Amino acid sequence: MRWDRGHESPDLIDRRGQGGGGGGGGGGAILALAPLLLRHPVGIVLLVLLLLGSALVGTFGTRGTDAPGVTQATGAGRAGDEDKHFVAFVLDDAQKTWREIFAERGRRYENAKLVLFDGETPTACGYGLSATGPFYCPSDGHVYIDLSFYDELARRFGARGDFAQAYVIAHEIGHHVQNQLGAAAAVRGLRRSEREGAAGANVRLELQADCYAGIWAHSTETRGLLEPGDVEEAMTAASAVGDDRLQKHATGVVTPETFTHGTAEQRARWFRKGYERGDLAACDTFGASAL
Repeated sequence: MRWDRGHESPDLIDRRGQGGGGGGGGGGAILALAPLLLRHPVGIVLLVLLLLGSALVGTFGTRGTDAPGVTQATGAGRAGDEDKHFVAFVLDDAQKTWREIFAERGRRYENAKLVLFDGETPTACGYGLSATGPFYCPSDGHVYIDLSFYDELARRFGARGDFAQAYVIAHEIGHHVQNQLGAAAAVRGLRRSEREGAAGANVRLELQADCYAGIWAHSTETRGLLEPGDVEEAMTAASAVGDDRLQKHATGVVTPETFTHGTAEQRARWFRKGYERGDLAACDTFGASAL
């Protein structure tokens, strides 16, 4: 992806190095908890939530191609605080895209904040842990991420590259969009039986956030920010965190009734829908008869 190296954002809050305990990052915490969680079927569901985050309570300016300082990033090549600058660029670029989309519909988009943290951090949705993975808290409108998750994404799930990382941020901003459009509140108001399961509202909410991430990807392509292979990186990341793939890897058994985010195929397909169409109408997961 082509981006503005050294980009700063007024919407990024850096809490790294401020203590809070926990330490060790997301990968170590997940590995430490997994043996206990896998002893019980409910624990399997919790493990998935720890890896992916919860959409409801803690779960995952634009420059042209000729702009000064725009360059290509490779995840392994970034050093020092370059990860922070990359996250800041993606955050601002995604939110500028949504401001424009909202404005076209006569609405006002309110920016989310993104918090970088190590180990654990307080949020309006309770205490956030690295083990949860990137998550969005609707109560404060903040996205939270421990950047060690990107190591986990590459090492354990094989999803490498800067656009795989950008997809994670765009997905969480998608939850912020849902919060402003009322979809998140509507899902919270449903009966438990309507929310849960492979075709339940929770899964539909997550797939819609994947589709919204695709809408942003569509925007980056129209502005010449994509490099060859970027979309494939995002698709790989989306597939890597499908419920079926995570459950199969963890226990060897897939239980659709406990799905929270959708299958690998569904997540990649809805991201692609948003990317190919580039408009909100493409992302009506709640009206879709089949996901």
